[in-house]
Amino acid sequence: MSDAYREQHKKRLSYMPWLYRNLNFKGKVWASRWQQEIQQSLGFLETIEFGEDCFIAPEANLFAERGRDIIVGDEAQIAADCFLHGPLTIGANVSINHGVSMDGGNQGISIGDNTRIATGCKIFAFNHGVAADQLIREQPVTSKGISIGQDVWIGANVCIADGVTIGDKAVIGMGSVVTKDVPAGVTVGGNPAQPLNDNSRI
Repeated sequence: MSDAYREQHKKRLSYMPWLYRNLNFKGKVWASRWQQEIQQSLGFLETIEFGEDCFIAPEANLFAERGRDIIVGDEAQIAADCFLHGPLTIGANVSINHGVSMDGGNQGISIGDNTRIATGCKIFAFNHGVAADQLIREQPVTSKGISIGQDVWIGANVCIADGVTIGDKAVIGMGSVVTKDVPAGVTVGGNPAQPLNDNSRI
């Protein structure tokens, strides 16, 4: 494999990290070494703990100062152009696609095993006050935390507000704004997100 092709393939994997699982033996050898270097470097610079056989795109931005740890479960995948700021706990086999932004505030974000988060989602576990007699930049910041269950599908460009809990096997439709809890197994969509008539998995 030429150096140019390998660099292009690294970029391909960064934006489509599910392809990492499909590499043949020869490809997995160089890609595993590449991933070990990325994860060791991040672990040295930030308070991040990686499980086994994770994929982290080099273009992803992970920030985890002390007290805002990031824990990444086995075989989790984080694609290019993501912004992740702890505290954040990512379960095993979670997939976070490109362009996702998450900030754990003070109380953190937890994501259960086997959950999929599509491109462009925004998940922020903090909020600002909006008192009329005070400048926005001087408003108090609050944080309740966000909990996302196992085997959840979050469609592209979804926004999730602080304090929300999403139950296991829920589905959040593309472009939804989630401001209230979503029960397990329920499909929601819209702004603000509401249960759809057919609550079966889509």
